[in-house]
Amino acid sequence: MVHKYYEGTPQIINLSAEIGRLLGVVDATHLRKPQTELRKKNKIKTIRASLGIEGNTLSEDQITAIMDNKRVIGPSRDIKEVENAIQGYDNLSNFDALSKESYLEAHRLLMSGLVDMPGQFRTGSVGVIQGDRIAHLAPPGWNVDNLMTSLFRYLKEGEDNLIIKSCVFHYEMEFIHPFMDGNGRMGRLWQTVILMKANPRV
Repeated sequence: MVHKYYEGTPQIINLSAEIGRLLGVVDATHLRKPQTELRKKNKIKTIRASLGIEGNTLSEDQITAIMDNKRVIGPSRDIKEVENAIQGYDNLSNFDALSKESYLEAHRLLMSGLVDMPGQFRTGSVGVIQGDRIAHLAPPGWNVDNLMTSLFRYLKEGEDNLIIKSCVFHYEMEFIHPFMDGNGRMGRLWQTVILMKANPRV
């Protein structure tokens, strides 16, 4: 039996149906298959937004230059984060949304050269600090693999549609905080991977 992560409400059902309807509108207008240049611009904006939340200082122009294999002046860590993110988003269609192993491979790509053990769940304790207090103390490291295995089982076996599953996964994954670093960018990346399974791009 798959654990139920939330209580369904009419609002959740109605919003999910509305998202499905809007995806149909997008399909009908072919915005799901944008021209190559538009795809590139969207990828740049996505990378800039995702890394900006994490404190990355590079601009869209700098990210574009890195994507075009041009030299960029900036903090070496910020440049490495962008290079990794480009690789991660270039591989979106290769990731299996329902596979824990694929998920760990995505973390390896995103965090290689930035953390000690990219592509591995944490074994130690981690918390989210806001100001001078702990806003969230994540579950202990010894339980992370079990919790993530259960969450991927929900993705595979749960009866909810993939739009709801993507939201539940993102929320629960951020609560578990399975990595020492890179949880936010992994949550955003993997929600995209799940949504692509719900509405594949050609």
